[in-house]
Amino acid sequence: MADADSQLASPRVPAPAKVISRGRMALLFMVMLVTAAGNTAMQSVMPSIGTALGVDDVWISLAYSWSALLWVVCAPIWARRSDRRGRKAMMALGLVGFVVSMALCGLVLWAGLAGWITAFGALLAFAAARSLYGGFGSAAPPAVQAYVASRTPRSERTQALSLIASSFGLGTVIGPALAPLMVLPFMGLGLTGPFICFALLGLAALVLLRFRLPNDEPQFAARGSTIAYSSGSGAPSDNQADYEPGDDVEPKRLSWFDTRIRPWVTAGLVGGHAQAMILGISGFVVLDRLGLREDPEAGAGPVGIVLMCGAIATLLAQWGLIPRFDLGPRAATLSGMLIASLGTGILGAAQELHTIALGYSIASLGFGLFRPGTTAGTSLAVTRAEQGQASGVVASVAGASFIYAPALGVWLYNVSDWLGFGLIIVLCLTVAILGWRGLQADSELTRDQR
Repeated sequence: MADADSQLASPRVPAPAKVISRGRMALLFMVMLVTAAGNTAMQSVMPSIGTALGVDDVWISLAYSWSALLWVVCAPIWARRSDRRGRKAMMALGLVGFVVSMALCGLVLWAGLAGWITAFGALLAFAAARSLYGGFGSAAPPAVQAYVASRTPRSERTQALSLIASSFGLGTVIGPALAPLMVLPFMGLGLTGPFICFALLGLAALVLLRFRLPNDEPQFAARGSTIAYSSGSGAPSDNQADYEPGDDVEPKRLSWFDTRIRPWVTAGLVGGHAQAMILGISGFVVLDRLGLREDPEAGAGPVGIVLMCGAIATLLAQWGLIPRFDLGPRAATLSGMLIASLGTGILGAAQELHTIALGYSIASLGFGLFRPGTTAGTSLAVTRAEQGQASGVVASVAGASFIYAPALGVWLYNVSDWLGFGLIIVLCLTVAILGWRGLQADSELTRDQR
């Protein structure tokens, strides 16, 4: 009892670090995995759907823009709300947005392919249904990131966030791999089958989240000496992985232009545009260089193979290179951008499936290092009490990259191959140069503050 009284009297003494349990991490991983797999499965069939509808490539890319804009606006709102309502509630909201959006997108595209509505009407309805993902699906990733970041010591945070980021990587392997198998011949679903299948998988993930992840209390609603005992069990809460200066101060609104995170936001925004462009272009590169424009359904398989190879390379970066070489945020960001520029050059010159897959894989390896690097850098630049807002900024920056960059990349690619690929390379090298001069050293960022 004396020990408990001593701890209550000295709230600034750090509680012992406590790792998130495997069961909880698996649930968080699953939430991100399902949404990532569904989105990449959709991206692998959309070029073929657009071709079947007779819609120009650039309009397919622009159909995502409104959703991306909503993501930019809504992600920080949901992130701040997760500080008050808890992370689990926001994860559930995000999954609901994903499920409803995927189901409606599949329905309207099926109606367009069946001739019930015009191609233009189907594309407008798709953009409207997709906006549900931008508006409500954006609640889940910031909540997952904040949940992990606020429970992980600084020295371990890059690897922990890399593990969560790798769920996207694994999802982008599974999505393109399953998409051709989900092009179902019965009920006339055809190319819209992946939408319906992943809506059902998202519903299953929502049920598991609801019953298997404990309700979490708002991370920083309480202040003062009882915060270390917020679990209500008389034991230290796993929220207190280690104390950081500023944890006991109500955080101010975190802006993109905050001097602590501005270099990381700049790197994430510029590099994110490069990543969005190459993702937008890749499917059309496969259709054009393999001569599959006349047979859209046959294109789903090769596009899926290329995306799957890129996703495996992303997993290699996040499961292999980052933990094996103990890469910090700055090292991961800078090396990632240089590797991505090399892969983009190979992809631009590729003319057959093997070389296309190789170039896209090398580029994806680079982006697989870059994305966890900027995410961890943003997280480590602020206090634990600001993790919810920081995760919202990260999600918002990622969404901003998809407002117009995919459409711009496709438009430039249709004008000239090297206009599109050349701009991607320039953006990658710009991040590398600016990051070399402006990003904080890893030794300073990852040092535990006791």
